[in-house]
Amino acid sequence: MSDEVKTAEEIAQDYTAMGHSVDLINGIIDGSQMADEEAAERQDCVNRNVEHLELMVARDYWTDEDMTAVNAAINSGKAYTAE
Repeated sequence: MSDEVKTAEEIAQDYTAMGHSVDLINGIIDGSQMADEEAAERQDCVNRNVEHLELMVARDYWTDEDMTAVNAAINSGKAYTAE
């Protein structure tokens, strides 16, 4: 996937945003976030954030960023079923 040229600051901002999605997915799964929301809303939020992470991981401007937590959140999010 070819992307526009991004500055190091923009790449860092994208990486930070990915971390927020990771935290949200993990928080929903462990019950520390959105616990008062309906199951459908929690599921929708996880699905949206997994999709966001999948799109971002596919970008070609990453260099040595650690994607371990991102990939784990994608896998956990895909396995998540809100109850």
